[in-house]
Amino acid sequence: MSKIMTMRGFLAWSIGARSIAAPSVGVACAAALALPLLSPPAAAASAAPARTAEAGVPGGTRSLPLVPLSRERVLGTAPEQGLYRPDGEHFSLLGVVWEDPDAELRGRVQVRTRSARTREWSGWRDVETHDAGHGADPGTAERDARRVRGATAPLWVGDSDGVDVRVRAAGGGVRRGRTVEPTPPLPSGLHLELVDPGEEAPPGDAPADPSPTGLDPDAAGAASAVNTDLADFGALEIPALGTRATERELARLQGPVGGKPYIGPRPRIVTRRGWGADESLREPGFVYTKKVKAAFVHHTDSGNTYTCAQAPSVIRGIYRYHVTSMGWRDIGYNFLVDKCGTIYEGRAGGVAKAVRGAHILGFNSDSMGIAVIGSYGAVKPSGAAVRAVARLTAWKLGLYGADPRGKTYLTSGGGNLYPKGKKVRLNVISGHRDGSATECPGKRLYAELGKVRSSAARYQGR
Repeated sequence: MSKIMTMRGFLAWSIGARSIAAPSVGVACAAALALPLLSPPAAAASAAPARTAEAGVPGGTRSLPLVPLSRERVLGTAPEQGLYRPDGEHFSLLGVVWEDPDAELRGRVQVRTRSARTREWSGWRDVETHDAGHGADPGTAERDARRVRGATAPLWVGDSDGVDVRVRAAGGGVRRGRTVEPTPPLPSGLHLELVDPGEEAPPGDAPADPSPTGLDPDAAGAASAVNTDLADFGALEIPALGTRATERELARLQGPVGGKPYIGPRPRIVTRRGWGADESLREPGFVYTKKVKAAFVHHTDSGNTYTCAQAPSVIRGIYRYHVTSMGWRDIGYNFLVDKCGTIYEGRAGGVAKAVRGAHILGFNSDSMGIAVIGSYGAVKPSGAAVRAVARLTAWKLGLYGADPRGKTYLTSGGGNLYPKGKKVRLNVISGHRDGSATECPGKRLYAELGKVRSSAARYQGR
């Protein structure tokens, strides 16, 4: 039985029930870093009460304010904030957020966590702080919402019940031309976000109605309805099609195409219902752009310790982090791909439609974002993941007549690399770093994009 079919019981539970739990998985230990393993009691004692988000729904988020460390610990060093919670928490994904979404965290964030299964502490791990190239475009309602915050990348740590975090501002200064300016202080309002993505229920019979009482029936129904031109209402997945069937579907959706249609066969896509999205978290409705001229490839930079069976949990965690912790209207990516090559629907609005994401600051219009789950700066992505990105781009770009090997122009909406209004010539399949000042999608995944372009063109029959 397929992985999606075994999730039917979870879906019956996740749509109709309200409980808080987390998957039972281990934590992979990283190599020990320079920071001390013991934390000052003051950090735990002075932590303010946490605010709990969305109580009573599957999963949850704890937001804990960070506190200054003792004077003895920081005398003669860069400022530090931190938090030590040795027990009592329940989470599988974490990150650090702050008040101003335009502020940068210049420094280092490191965490260690305690496994809920083994009760052992991990080594110290770095959390990626340079996440400013993501987000909605400036001037949009999503970007200007008062709840939007700055944030690190999320980090998947597995089922954990204790946490120790250190945020240290960079020492020295920032060079601006011939001058060196003092390093800015840490952003104000630093909070540690502990995300419980919820737990899959035992297999059982899924309800005929994907939106019974318990969660917002309108939101759940709408998220399924926008895909009914490709699959049944409430489907857990959109099945793969062969080349001929995809061409016939293209003609049905858009009318007869003159000459040969250059489109890759539709790949199998797990729907939001399939990975257990709680539709009551996101903003209602959908936001669209005119077309899809380009695809930007990302990595989630959330670590590589997850298993493929845990991928839906990772996605639910990232979804909660983007919406509840960072204040976005929905998950930022249009699609996600796990290390086994499974493709997942991301932002709601319909997998065949031009849904505007929040994946690349300045270039969300007329593009789509595909995130490979994991961190690929030093680790090579799996062949299955690379092939899945090629198959997905061959199909989705084919719906809009785009050649995966071609170039296109996009107009910047204002980002950290190109000013607003600048027309930029980009590859139809680009990496996030091509449009933003970022290392995303990591040098090892970025190096695979040439293969993605040639494979996607071949799938399209070019």
